[in-house]
Amino acid sequence: MDENGVATGQCKYRCGTAAETLQWIKAIIEFIQPYNFLITAQVVNFFTDRLWEALDKEWVDCLRNEPVQHLLLIPSGVVQDHWPASLKQFILTLRSLAFPREQVNLQKLFPKLNMTSLSSVLSQGMNKKKRHEIEVLSAIVSSITNEVGAEVIVDVGAGQGYLAQVLSFQYHHHVVAIDACSHHGKVTESRAERIRKHYAAQMRKLGSGNGTISTPRTITCRVLSTDMLKSLADIVPPADDVKGAQLINQDTEGKASLVLAGLHACGDLSVTMLKTFSECKDAKAIISIACCYNLLSEECFNSAGSQTGFPVSNGVRATRISLGKSSRDLACQSAERWSCLDKDAGLQNFDLHAFRAVFQKVLFKYYPGIITSRPSVGRQGKALRRKQQRGVPYSLENAEELVNPVSPNQTLIIFGISS
Repeated sequence: MDENGVATGQCKYRCGTAAETLQWIKAIIEFIQPYNFLITAQVVNFFTDRLWEALDKEWVDCLRNEPVQHLLLIPSGVVQDHWPASLKQFILTLRSLAFPREQVNLQKLFPKLNMTSLSSVLSQGMNKKKRHEIEVLSAIVSSITNEVGAEVIVDVGAGQGYLAQVLSFQYHHHVVAIDACSHHGKVTESRAERIRKHYAAQMRKLGSGNGTISTPRTITCRVLSTDMLKSLADIVPPADDVKGAQLINQDTEGKASLVLAGLHACGDLSVTMLKTFSECKDAKAIISIACCYNLLSEECFNSAGSQTGFPVSNGVRATRISLGKSSRDLACQSAERWSCLDKDAGLQNFDLHAFRAVFQKVLFKYYPGIITSRPSVGRQGKALRRKQQRGVPYSLENAEELVNPVSPNQTLIIFGISS
């Protein structure tokens, strides 16, 4: 523990192998089970159902008198000397089970990484955060694609095509950009055409106007199954690109080998990418930055036989753990976002939850008909509306199957990001 009371270097778990990962998961499950009533509850229900009465009274009496700054640091593992020993142990154990979030040394991880800044043409429309993400991820995807010798990069959930366009124009890869939104597809195509014209003009100016400029192909569709992604192995480089056509691996019966890439591949989309990677021999690598864990579907909510996002592994299925919407919402929270708040911002967050809870109680007491037919208070309402749109029951209990082992000629890179 450092001078601020932060638990440091105490995580004894690793995920170097499947067995080590499962051991870590089981430790987490064992730790959270006594507090399942809190994890599965909506935030407003902490107030409306008086859930604090189920907590250790010594903890509640202690924390009730703590300054806001101390409360905001709890998710980061910071404890105070005067707190009850059981409370300190709880917080430090909780922190020891969290996945480390230290920044990695990319150059050490990818020795051949050649990261370059984006030109003003390629970065047009990007904010500072998006530009940084695209610069880093495009370099990583390009490096891995070259290393595994894949012919086509599939940008899954491409949005407005920022990643696809940088991979295509700056790194000269054949790229297919997929997004469910037709508007995004149109934006991607029009933006790519503007960039292509810019590079064509530059080439003419330099006297090399006969060169070929590769532009990303766009596909508008909703990725609902692994079969849909696997079918993209039939897409080959353009016929007029002689060099690209010669690169097609003849051992794959005319199919192009793929690299699956996803920047903020939300919810089940990341899981579908993983399943495709494990099942499709043409998928040579996957680079996924997952997000929106609250949008994951769970096996017990879905009809039998339908694909679900959690759990993916046999090991987790065997534990019979279920998450639920509230737990998945919690997974999107970052300890750092709370520790960065000042006193006023922290109080404002607490007030918002308290006001929502008061409104919920008013609805329950005076308008019970509304609350049973159309509850629409904050996220609680959003969750129910999503459920109604999907036509899925709103409860849960079980799990799913571990993806097939990664074969020696496949590369798996997963970056976890809270949204």
